[in-house]
This record gives sequence, C-alpha cells and structure tokens, in this order.
Amino acid sequence: MSPEDQTLDVAVIGGGPAGLMAAEVLSAAGRSVTVFEKMPTFGRKFLMAGRGGLNLTHSEDFARFAGRYGAANATLRPMLEAFPPSALTAWAEGLGQATFVGSSGRVFPKALKASPLLRAWLARLEGQGVSLRTRAQWNGWTADGALDFLTPEGPEIVRPRATILALGGASWVRLGSDGAWAPLLEARGAAVAPFAAANSGFDVAWSPVFRERFAGEPLKNIGLRLGEATARGDAMIAGYGLEGGAVYALGAAPREAIARSGRAVVEIDLRPDLSLEALAARLARPRAGQSLANFLRKAANLSPVEVNLLREAHGLDLPAEPSALAAAIKAAPITLTGVQSLDRAISSAGGLTFEALDGLELKAAPGVFVAGEMLDWEAPTGGYLLQACFATGVAAARQVLAQLG
Repeated sequence: MSPEDQTLDVAVIGGGPAGLMAAEVLSAAGRSVTVFEKMPTFGRKFLMAGRGGLNLTHSEDFARFAGRYGAANATLRPMLEAFPPSALTAWAEGLGQATFVGSSGRVFPKALKASPLLRAWLARLEGQGVSLRTRAQWNGWTADGALDFLTPEGPEIVRPRATILALGGASWVRLGSDGAWAPLLEARGAAVAPFAAANSGFDVAWSPVFRERFAGEPLKNIGLRLGEATARGDAMIAGYGLEGGAVYALGAAPREAIARSGRAVVEIDLRPDLSLEALAARLARPRAGQSLANFLRKAANLSPVEVNLLREAHGLDLPAEPSALAAAIKAAPITLTGVQSLDRAISSAGGLTFEALDGLELKAAPGVFVAGEMLDWEAPTGGYLLQACFATGVAAARQVLAQLG
C-alpha cells in the first residue's frame, strides 16, 4: 500500500499515561489529536501497575515528594507543581474512581485496579474527539520531516503541526517499553543517557542454607542506609539477593556504588523504631538458658529470617554483650554485588537528557516534544513514577498549545 498523507494538529506517539494525558489536555483545548500506539491495546504498563492496586501518587509533604526525583528534582519540580498529587487525585475522581490514602501515605483508587479507570479515560478521550490508533509502529521521520508509521494496512505518512513522543523507558519490553526510539533521536543529534535498571533487585551472595530456607520471606519495617542515602519500609529476601520498596527507595546510590567499585555495602536496621539504648536495655534481660534465636525473638521480636540475616551479616558468633548485640541488630551490613537485569526492573534510569530539550521540546527537532519515562529521570515506587508521567504529559501538552497559539 502506498503511503497516505494525513494532516492534524498533534500526533501523540505512545498510549501510556503520559501520552494519554497529553492527548486529554490538547483535545480539551479544541485541538485535533491522534494517539498512535504500537501495541494492540492502550495502557498495558498502566494495567500491570493495577495488579499491585494502582498506586497513583503519594500524599506526603510536597517538598519531600519532589525530593524523591533526585538529580531531576529541579527540572521536574515546576511540572509537578503545575500538576501536583492533588490534581491527579481529583482527575481520577472526576473519572468516577474514588481514591483513598493508605497507611503508608500512598494514594490508590478504591477499586484497587487500573481497568475501570482506563476504560473511563479512553471513553472520555473518544468523547473529546481523540482518534485512538493501535498497532501503529513509529519508524522515525521521512526525509522531509513527516512521521513514518507502519500499520496493519501498510505504510502511513502523517504530517502533524506538532508531535509529542511518549514512548516509555526501556523496561517491560513485552508491554511495549523497549527503548527502541533511542537510536532515532540520537540520529537527529539528541543526547540519550544510557539506560539502566531502576527499582530493581540486587544480587547478594547468600549462604546456600539461608537462600534455600528464606527466599521469599519479607523483612518488615526495616531501615536501610548506604552512605547518605537512607530508606524505610519493607524488603524481600530473594533467591538472587534483595528486593522490595525499601531497597528501591535508596534510589541510584546502590547501582552507582556497584558501577564504581563492584559492590555496595548496605546497613540494615532491623529495629529502626528503637534507639540503640532502648534495644540494649531489652537485650540486657536474663537469658535464662534460652537459645539466642529464642531470646532475640522474645526480647527484640526478631523473626527467624531476621535472626539468620544477622548471622549472614556478622557471622555465626553474634556478640553476647547487650550493647554490641543491639549495635549488630541496628546495623547489619549486607554486600550487594550486582544489579538485576533491565528486563526485570520496574522502571529504567537514563533516557533523553534534559539538556537536549527547550522545556520539553527537542532542540534538534523543533515541533517535537517529549514526555514520560523517555526522559532522563528516576524515582522510587510509591506513586512517584506515575505522578511524573502524568505531570510531564500535561506539561508537554501545554507547551504545544502555547506554541500553536
């Protein structure tokens, strides 16, 4: 089939949260919009997030919230201020999905899944005149700057007044985020930082006995420290090492330490709510012939996995003196030796650098804007990933509207 020319105001390439939100803002302003998605359906990674209850955003203080984005904080903060967590919550409720704040401060829809929200969202977009196209693979630009797609009907050439790229990062390839766009942008002269696994587990050389007995066991309400990076929350013992929200909340620090020196030593505080002195006082009680494991269970409420983690960290002969034993519980060093592969990561670091952009417009390709996980930022789980995807989608759409007048 010969290519077919089409003209419209804005082509949005990518049917995840960033792209769909951009399409909503643009179409609400009266612009003609087509969303092109290469997969058979929209929002596949969004639906996957729904399997964990769909943590939309977080209710913590905004300054602390913005700080979760690390090195990208200064760049993303104005976009987050323009579309903050309260706006995202109101948006979801406007689509008929009531929300609630969990005990950890995370915000979820009461339905605890993504499919009702996504259905209502797509219906709203269609009601606003958005054309939703699936199985449309973007292959870059033609020699004269038009968008080049391959569709089930054959090649298709599209000439929009503006383009928003929202193609995702490089994790979850089977859901469409494969980073295949990077060479296309690099060929235009845009700088793309190498992709790396974010919100990913780390390798630990557990003893065979510990691995066999405790893989899959949780570590509840622990503290983690690596240099200046600290985190609180839960983690999970995996056969390969350590994973979970508290680990992810350390951000890039473990990955960067491993890249520098081949390892990262993380200190685990198994009782972060007790001071060293208070814990030592509990451990000063008479042992009365109890085994160490039984004594620690009663005096410090340590589970079997926690007691054996202490032995992995400090050796089989744990100190008997109460202050020394308390110090061992409050700082159990675990050596991370590697990062799980990108295809096992929840999200990816790296991507299009902010230096390649004027706002969210590509300096190397005027009229082309970028949103979502294509951009070089990372954040832990807890609602921060989705919030930034939505916020950058809104920001890109508003910049397009300003340019189109």
